[in-house]
Amino acid sequence: MAVNLVNVEAVTKVYGTRALLDGVSLGVSEGDRIGVVGRNGDGKTTLIRMLAKLEEADTGRVTHSGGLRLGVLTQHDSLDPKATIRHEVIGVMADHEWAGSAKIRDVLTGLFGGLDLPGFEQGLDTVIGPLSGGERRRIALAKLLIEDQDLLVLDEPTNHLDVEGISWLAKHLQERRSALVCVTHDRWFLDQVCTRMWDVQRGDVHEYEGGYSDYVFARAERERIAATEETKRQNLMRKELAWLRRGAPARTSKPRYRIEAANELIADVPPPRDTSELMKFANARLGKTVFDLEDVTVTAGPKTLLQHLTWQLGPGDRIGLVGVNGAGKTSLLRALADAAVTQGETQPAAGSVTVGKTVRLAYLSQDVTELPGSLRVLEAVQQIRDRVDLGKGREMTAGQLCEQFGFSKEKQWTPVGDLSGGERRRLQLLRLLMDEPNVLFLDEPTNDLDIETLTQLEDLLDGWPGSMVVISHDRFFIERTTDKTLALLGDKTLRMLPRGIDEYLERRRKMIEAAVPTPAAAAAPQKPGVSAADARAAKKELQKVERQLDKVSEKETKLHARIADNATDFELVAKLDAELRELAGEREELEMRWLELAEDA
Repeated sequence: MAVNLVNVEAVTKVYGTRALLDGVSLGVSEGDRIGVVGRNGDGKTTLIRMLAKLEEADTGRVTHSGGLRLGVLTQHDSLDPKATIRHEVIGVMADHEWAGSAKIRDVLTGLFGGLDLPGFEQGLDTVIGPLSGGERRRIALAKLLIEDQDLLVLDEPTNHLDVEGISWLAKHLQERRSALVCVTHDRWFLDQVCTRMWDVQRGDVHEYEGGYSDYVFARAERERIAATEETKRQNLMRKELAWLRRGAPARTSKPRYRIEAANELIADVPPPRDTSELMKFANARLGKTVFDLEDVTVTAGPKTLLQHLTWQLGPGDRIGLVGVNGAGKTSLLRALADAAVTQGETQPAAGSVTVGKTVRLAYLSQDVTELPGSLRVLEAVQQIRDRVDLGKGREMTAGQLCEQFGFSKEKQWTPVGDLSGGERRRLQLLRLLMDEPNVLFLDEPTNDLDIETLTQLEDLLDGWPGSMVVISHDRFFIERTTDKTLALLGDKTLRMLPRGIDEYLERRRKMIEAAVPTPAAAAAPQKPGVSAADARAAKKELQKVERQLDKVSEKETKLHARIADNATDFELVAKLDAELRELAGEREELEMRWLELAEDA
């Protein structure tokens, strides 16, 4: 039987006149993988802070099991700005010690792209103080994951990670033995990692079994049966469920009858987009030319990001743009935007960009446009226009579009200065769409948006007729809203990926395996007196030993899982424990051999 790690009993938390949590009772047990979702401001972060005893409840109590090893990632780190990355993450371990740990190597490579931390000028000896918030967050996450815990509580762990980093983190958390409670807006990540969901709504927390896909179905079914939500909301949930069911199979343990019920629920839901109809409408609005690039070079200061780029963005194209940080995704969009604003007069460093005469571009950058704080939300939208044509005979007033983006009638009269970061992001999107563009550039549009707002934005974009380029680390959003994926792999070229993000991750994995130095190279200089041939042989054997260590680690993980599943079968547990001790001996021998080879390599 799983041990209960945390108990939350009748907890209430009030801010001002609003009860964020009202008499909530929950529990976290060994092996739980819980995803926490809900609208911004509904209390997700407050709930997990109380769970971790970082914040006290007004009433009720939170209890931890004795000796609980708890790891917490908050939205604000506690790193020492005067310390180096080495001091905070590795501590006092010698190079040969940490480099001999498969876990530490995996975390450093997964979060930073290599043991030498290629994104930091001084590597592990970089001082933390001058670093950006995103860099500090990755360091805090690395420090946390290197340690052993019974329970991990993570608040937005995917923030500031690219597609590769998110994929790595999902795999890492799947393989960890510790329980997990995680707040994130990344729906692909939730589906990969979580087996239970907590939905924080209006002071209450609803619990669901399964990952995000199962949660969408269960919630849609609950709301359909109870008839407690408006038709608009039910349709949104059914549409998202249809998307999930028609895509890659969800990681689900639901019985067959539940899957059949889900399929029945979405039987009459059409595909998200009528692509041919949208393409026809886009051609009418844009003509034949949108952006034509001929032998273009894109630079950022002295650095060349893209060379000899010939590419065409056509009418109705919906492009997802992914790539390594610093490869030039944002710079490419800025170069196109500059050309559009000046109708082709501003050109890149080399080559030419031709802009269609009818192009009306809206560019959502990563910076939130500042508006007068005294301006009301509705007034800020009406500054652009009062009504917007969404195509195919659909029209919305500024107020209706505000409601679709989560601004209730009361909220529409809130001063802009009182809005949260996520609400300002929503307002920025609203103002762009009210200007009736026919080309959209969206650079990280999902930043600070909760899942409900994301689904509303996706629903709106489904019927939006025009050309679109989306840069996002949110894999679900890219796959949901675009039809093609292009990638910048850091080699100054733009590539089409027929198999989408899966293909991007495969290509990046191969590039990293070819480029990342071995742990020996990162940990120690070549041993004097060792010939080049001997060093090559040592490197080859070193890689073989690392593969063997990985296999031992996989076997240990499976044995631990079997022991947990058969905790009451003492005879079997004793047998499995003996196998674990044998593996521990094998691991020790391999690690000793690794250290010997590291010196020669």
